[in-house]
Amino acid sequence: MIRISTRGQYALMTMEVLAEQTDDSYVPMKKISHKQNLSVKYLEQILIQLSKAGLVEGMRGNNGGYRLKKSPEQYTAGEILRAMEGDLNPKGINDSNAVKTLGNEEFWNGFDNAINSYVDSVSLEEILEKSRENNGYMYYI
Repeated sequence: MIRISTRGQYALMTMEVLAEQTDDSYVPMKKISHKQNLSVKYLEQILIQLSKAGLVEGMRGNNGGYRLKKSPEQYTAGEILRAMEGDLNPKGINDSNAVKTLGNEEFWNGFDNAINSYVDSVSLEEILEKSRENNGYMYYI
């Protein structure tokens, strides 16, 4: 069964923070960590995986940090989540013969297509825009 881990969720949020950067400068890890209220150690693990997937690049030193390798509209939520989670297969069964014996292969294939089509249709830019729209709302209790 598909379940997006906190690593996948934080990877999307990390990419969103990096997408906010309008120039080509690097965002320090401490700034990302502070903005997301994440430990630097946990964030480092996420950024290493995103870097290995070719989604971000890092630089060490005083002006170091991380930045996106492409513009935000060129990323999809699907590629970011797959970098962290692997295949987004909702079946939970990787053996196609086992799925066929369940008698509902068409349902699972449709479900798989729906999930993957959706996450591949949402760009990082769209996620950032929605976040900007919702920023500024204050709730008082």
